[in-house]
Amino acid sequence: MDSTTRRQAMTVATLGAAAAAVSAPAAARAVAENRPRGGKQDPTTKYPKPPFKPQSQPWPGLAGQMDPRPDHGETSYIGSGRLTGRKALITGGDSGMGRGAAIAFAREGADVVINHLPEEAPDAREVIDLIRQAGRKGVSIPGDIRSPDFCRQLVEQAVSALGGLDIVVCNAARQQSIPSILDVSDDEFDRTMKTNIYAPFWIIRAALPHLGPGSAIIGTTSEQAYNPDPDLYVYAQTKAATMNYVKSLAKQLGPKGIRVNGVAPGPIWTPLQVSGGASQGKLVTFGATAALGRPGQPAELAGVFVRLAEDDGSYTTGNIYGAGGGQGQP
Repeated sequence: MDSTTRRQAMTVATLGAAAAAVSAPAAARAVAENRPRGGKQDPTTKYPKPPFKPQSQPWPGLAGQMDPRPDHGETSYIGSGRLTGRKALITGGDSGMGRGAAIAFAREGADVVINHLPEEAPDAREVIDLIRQAGRKGVSIPGDIRSPDFCRQLVEQAVSALGGLDIVVCNAARQQSIPSILDVSDDEFDRTMKTNIYAPFWIIRAALPHLGPGSAIIGTTSEQAYNPDPDLYVYAQTKAATMNYVKSLAKQLGPKGIRVNGVAPGPIWTPLQVSGGASQGKLVTFGATAALGRPGQPAELAGVFVRLAEDDGSYTTGNIYGAGGGQGQP
C-alpha cells in the first residue's frame, strides 16, 4: 500500500472513530428532544398528583414496577458538557434520585459507576444503557453497602473501572415506616444505621485518597432532617446526621479543595415509598401536603446534583440544597 492510500485509510478510520464517539451522545440528545426546550410549565400540573393507586413491593422495590413510573430524566434531561471528563460513583444509582443524578452526570459528560443491591439489577441495567447511550462509560457494581469490606472494594473497583474518581454521591438509603419506637427491632435499627450512616463513612474514607482538588462529595439528606414524621423515627435521625456530616466534612476538606454538600428533597416518588417507606394510607395521598400538591420526581433534583458537582459551583461547600415542593427547611 502506497503512502497516499495509507493516509486515506487512516483518515477514514479516524473519521469513523469520531463518528462513533458522537453517535451515542447524539442519540441521547435525540431522546431528550422529545420534550420542547425553553418556555415554562405549571409546576402544579407538570407531574402526576395524588390520589395514587395502592401498591406495595418487597424491599428494596423497583422503579420499573411502580404505577406511575417515576421520571428520572430519561427523555427530558439535556446535557451541555458541564461535567466533561469527570468520574463519578453513585450509590443507589439504579432508581430514585441516584438514577436521576446518573443520567444527568452522563449527559453532562461524566463516566459513572453505580452501586445497587443485587435485587435491583433490572433497574440498574436500564441506567447503564442510558449512560452508554450518552456516549459515556457506565459500570454497575452490585452489593450491600452495610459491609465495610464491600464499601472498600466498591471504591477500589470504581477507581479501577474509571481510571480515577472525583465525584462521590452517597445516595443509597433505607427507609421504613414504623408507627412506634416499640415496634422498631434491633435488626431494623441496625440495618438503617449501617445503610444510611456507616456506609457513607466507609465509602468516603476509602475514596478520599483518590480525590484531589476540585473533587466533590454529595450526600442525600431529607426534609426529615428538619421536620421528622413520627413514623420515620429511625430514618429521620440518619438524615439529620447526614446533614451534620456534610457540614463537618466541608470544613475539614475545604483546605484540600474538596467540596462537600447535601441535597434535601421533600416527598419524592421513588421505590423507597412503595417498599415500606410509606404506609399505605400515606402512599395514596403521597405529596398532597406539599405546596405544589404533588410529590416531586427524581428528574426535578438531577440539576441540583449537577450544580453541586460542577466547577461553576466552586464556592458552594457545606450547603444543603432543598427541593421540597414548598415544605422542609434546608
